[in-house]
Amino acid sequence: MRNIKLLIEFDGTNFLGWQRQKEGRTVQGCIEKAILKITGEESLINGSSRTDSGVHSRGTVANFFTNSKIPGNKFREAINTKLPDDVAIIKSEEVDMDFHARYSSKGKRYSYTIVNRYEKLSLGKQYLYHVRYKLNVEDMKKACEYFIGTHDFRAFMSPGSSAKTTIRTISEFYIEQEDDMIKIFISADGFLYNMVRIIVGTLIKVGNGKIKIEDIEGIINEGNRKKSGMCVPPNGLILEKVFY
Repeated sequence: MRNIKLLIEFDGTNFLGWQRQKEGRTVQGCIEKAILKITGEESLINGSSRTDSGVHSRGTVANFFTNSKIPGNKFREAINTKLPDDVAIIKSEEVDMDFHARYSSKGKRYSYTIVNRYEKLSLGKQYLYHVRYKLNVEDMKKACEYFIGTHDFRAFMSPGSSAKTTIRTISEFYIEQEDDMIKIFISADGFLYNMVRIIVGTLIKVGNGKIKIEDIEGIINEGNRKKSGMCVPPNGLILEKVFY
């Protein structure tokens, strides 16, 4: 038995998220079907993140066990021949048997991209969130600082989470702006259900003056979901990297 690690990129637009379901198209399901065609084995792959419907990735990691004799680095091309155009294996390799894509992970980095202009958005809208009213990006950058560190992030979690604890550590949080494009990067040891999307929604409320910068600390400490921002749409969110 061998353990194969995969680095995966996908466009989440037409997927119902990562995790396999009885009905509906999922990334995990597509890859497992491709592995079956290649190896003849029904392999259950372990994914690093259960991304939601519409969320994209350039850095998802997965692993699966196989008795196949295919060299580790050759699984990339072999599996890609059986995958649809909106998902790709970027790298494959054989790893130690105790490696697990989810449980071995030490953290993740996400990005979220906003286009901030009044005019209608027609190009690339499956990867971007359009905000028409002017945002104060400098205030948004200052607000990022309050999130860095170890906090209870229950105010930034949607209902339905099975997390045992709502405490997470954000190690990096910053914004890059080029013309009307605002790109938000956030790294942490783990994320709660919809945590990134709600934090971005909170930053947007800072950017339009509905939440003061200095109020962020109080929202975190109080833990009241009603005081944080909206959960922004999934299309602007990309899983950039998983850390090991």
